[in-house]
Amino acid sequence: MRDFTTDHHWLSINTATVRAQWPLDRIIDECAARGIRAISPWRDQVAAVGLERVAQRLHATGLQLSGYCRGGMFPGVDAASRRAALADNRRAVDEAKTLNAPCLVLVVGGLPGALAGTPVHKDIAAARRDVHDGIAATLEYARDVGMPLAIEPLHPMYAADRACVNTLEQALDLCDVLDPQRTGMLGADGNERAALGVAVDVYHVWWDPKLEAQIARAGRERLLALHVCDWLVPTRDLLNDRGMMGDGVIDIPRIRGWVEAAGFGGYSEVEIFSAENWWKRDGGEVLDTCIARHRSAV
Repeated sequence: MRDFTTDHHWLSINTATVRAQWPLDRIIDECAARGIRAISPWRDQVAAVGLERVAQRLHATGLQLSGYCRGGMFPGVDAASRRAALADNRRAVDEAKTLNAPCLVLVVGGLPGALAGTPVHKDIAAARRDVHDGIAATLEYARDVGMPLAIEPLHPMYAADRACVNTLEQALDLCDVLDPQRTGMLGADGNERAALGVAVDVYHVWWDPKLEAQIARAGRERLLALHVCDWLVPTRDLLNDRGMMGDGVIDIPRIRGWVEAAGFGGYSEVEIFSAENWWKRDGGEVLDTCIARHRSAV
């Protein structure tokens, strides 16, 4: 396993971690000033600054991307909304390509209408069929432009509204159905990657008794991203009370060891939603703590 204790060479910041403090262009500059080599921006933050301006700032600072957040949300309340989701995912693929992202992360969606508070049905199997069809259509376009897609399974507490793919096993089953040959795209490191893979977020999958075996099943080709933070006990808000690495109960180094043993050699991407703690602190303090904890707790 790689030694992270002496530097933060493999640290990436998911820009949600300091979204409350700064706009994206400032986040880029603050990360670059600290020698942080990579970020993973969210589409709304990119749109607020402007896609071309963000691309220019990344080029000027030399920052790389560890991913792009996010595509997905495929199930719709009707055929028109499902078509609109596909069109939006095409735009997300194009944006990711413009920013030279290594992958577009997919949060696939749940019961149609649930995120807005009014689910139109309770048929989670139907929602999963919509997800299958939506990924299949998006993959066809993404393959043409050379942008890998990374399915991110979310904790089961999000099955209704955000993602009906809840385990790494489910995500890999989709990968095997839709991309059975692990058809290759050349990664930034010169290694082949599958056109469809997974993003492993420890917050969502740490509890899974099959996790080690499924990470090994994914292998180097399908392991496209690693997200880190911690699970607090108690957790005050299931969406916006993630912990800084080392403050909770996730054995992050063990999971990273499994991921690296399977062939992953990319960034550890810190993604923290924290309305009552880290989003209330000075952004510089947050980034400096990320650097320190990346060395001591990841």
